[in-house]
This record gives sequence, structure tokens and C-alpha cells, in this order.
Amino acid sequence: MTVTLSATLAANEDIERRRRAGERVLHLAFGEAGLPVHPALRDRLAAASEHNGYGPVAGAAGLRESAAGYWDRRGLRTDPELVVCGPGSKSLLYGLLLAIGGDIVLPMPSWVSYAAQADLVGSRPVLVPAPQGEGGVPDPDRVAAEVRAARAAGRTVSSVLVTLPDNPTGRLASPESIARLVEVARELDLTIISDEIYRDLVHDPALPYTSPADLAPERTVITTGLSKSLALGGWRIGVVRLPTGAHALRGKLLAVASEIWSAPAAPVQEAAAYAFGEPEELVERVNLSRRLHGTLARAVHACFAAAGARVPEPQGGFYLYPDLGHLGLGGSAELTKLLLEEHGIGVLPGHAFGDDPAAARVRVAVSLLYGTSPEQRMTALTSDDPLRLPWIADSLDHLSRGLAGLALDRA
Repeated sequence: MTVTLSATLAANEDIERRRRAGERVLHLAFGEAGLPVHPALRDRLAAASEHNGYGPVAGAAGLRESAAGYWDRRGLRTDPELVVCGPGSKSLLYGLLLAIGGDIVLPMPSWVSYAAQADLVGSRPVLVPAPQGEGGVPDPDRVAAEVRAARAAGRTVSSVLVTLPDNPTGRLASPESIARLVEVARELDLTIISDEIYRDLVHDPALPYTSPADLAPERTVITTGLSKSLALGGWRIGVVRLPTGAHALRGKLLAVASEIWSAPAAPVQEAAAYAFGEPEELVERVNLSRRLHGTLARAVHACFAAAGARVPEPQGGFYLYPDLGHLGLGGSAELTKLLLEEHGIGVLPGHAFGDDPAAARVRVAVSLLYGTSPEQRMTALTSDDPLRLPWIADSLDHLSRGLAGLALDRA
């Protein structure tokens, strides 16, 4: 097994190295939420700094109860005993792969770490393209065929994963696709893992949102955290909601957790319990964040569309997935290198997400455009027209010029 640095983290380090060397690089390659910590959370963390014990492997009771309340308010009655906390939802996803076992069905494209984690635990991912115009969900009809074929070849396929809304495409799977996937999962006895870390960042709150847990609570695991909605990536805290009655799976996950991370950081758990309680000031912060992410995602979408790219309109989070194949400049690796080295634009190649390397698709993250200082980022967050802020307008101009330069490269 060859283990390499995560594509997102590697790109982030490369771009930061170039910037330190004096290069101007527009950083569109890293899924950092790009916003300051809310003062109320900072105060909670400071007040809990004396809590230095390990605590329960499953997480503090107060955090598990608060997370259960978070799901209760979204129509998913949750037993705190079936909530497990960890140092980020990424760690929890890895623990789940170990606890569930077998191979996993993944959408194609999908977040870079899903397939990498599967490889680390000895699981062979079954990659299934998303339905046309959607993202984050493998085409349900193709899932059925692929799983049957894999099982006929002697493989054990145990689970299927969805991301709602999606990274890398920024799209939200339709309720119809989720309902059909649930039918297939029941038919084939698959556990559904639903990564919902971007749930609260759907740009239009009126857009229909269906979690597999709404339809199949007995077989759906939900993972989430605070790294995206409240920009707490560096705090490393996540929670998982296990299926109804899944006490055996809980025991396996806790066994894994006990050997890998022991327990989440105690002070961070205190702050996270407050956050999942959704006090008014944090609800307001999430709402402002959602507005800013959507505004910048649409502006960047317009830049790519003006350059002739085929790019689905983003619906959630801070990602886009443009296809620049019309330029004839090679596949995703060649295009990514050209954008970075010739035009000062850092993106991630689509092949890192399991896509066809020959396709000229790239993943674009807009969330580091908000500013380079906490003051700039707060100004962007509270502005009624962030696109007019000089540093954001300049970044969008840089992007437009770079994309226009690609057409000249073609010529």
C-alpha cells in the first residue's frame, strides 16, 4: 500500500510555499471555511481550558445530548447513547469504515479522502457516477448493478456513502435520488453513510433536503462537525449519529476510537456542546456564512461560465466543479498545472476525486477569497455586497484574467 499526503493538504502547502516565495497565487484549492471564530465560542473554549482529563471514549454526555438536540430539531429523533464524538468527522469516517468492514460504494467524483481511507483499511471502493446534474450520490440504478457484480465476484460490499451537499461539485442530491438509493440499500442490505457536514450551508434554505436517515433510520449513519458551518476546522471536533438500534456498531466504533484517539479534546467538547445547542448568536453566524459562501460561489460560477466552461450552478458549501474541456488543453492534471504555473490560480484536479484523468474538470473552493486578515473576513461576512470589497473584486478580476489567458494558451 502506498500512502501519500492528502491532495487537498498537499495543494494547500504547495500554494502557501509559493506565496512565501513571492508568487501571487489565487488560492482556490483548499476547503477551509475562511472565517474567524465567533467570540462566544472562543470564550467557551478559554473557560474550559482547565478540563484536561481524557473523558469518555464516546464523548462527554453534554456534547452527545447537545448533538442529539441538533438532529431532533431537524426532524430526526436521536438517542444521545447513539451519538459518538471524535476529533473531526474525518476521523469518525475512518473509524466507521473499520467498524462496518467490507467494501464501500462511493459517488464519482467524491471527496479525496473517502477512497484514500478505504484503501488504508483494506476496503476496495466501488466507484459509481452520480446522476446527471447531481453530485454526492451514486446513481442508484447503477449501484444495484455494480454491487451485484462485485458480490458475484466474491467481494463483500457492506456500505454506500453520500455527501449532502457535495464536495467537490457543490450540488445537492435530489430527494428522488436519495429515496431510490434507500430502496436499493434496503434491497441489498447496505449501511448508508451520509456525510452531512455541509447541511447547514445549503445556499437556498427552501431547497428540498432529504437525508437518508429521514427514510431509513435503521440503516443510516450521519456524520457532521463544526469545521464548515462555524469555521472550526482547526479545532477538530465531529459527531456521528448511529442508526436506530445499532448498539453493536456503536461498540465496534468505540473499540476503534479507544485505540486511535482515546477521546476528543475536553475543552473543545465544551465549546462544541454550546455550538450544537444553536444559540441565537451562532444561528446568525451560520446564516451570514451561508449567504457569503453562496454569493462568492455564484460570482466564481459566473467567471467560469463567461470563460465557456460547463459548470453546474452551486447549491451548497463553497465548491464548484467546472469542466474546461472545450479548450483542449489536456486532462485535469495538465489543466491544474497550467492554471497554477502560468496564471497563478490554484485548484485541485478532478482525478484526485476519482474522476477520469482525461477529463478537464477541476475542483474550485471559493472560501479563501474572503480576505487575508480577520478584519477583512469579518467585513466580508457582514457586508451586504461583498463583491464590491476591493480585495474580493481584485481576486475575481485575477480569476477572470487567468481564465481568459487559458484561451490564449489554446491559441
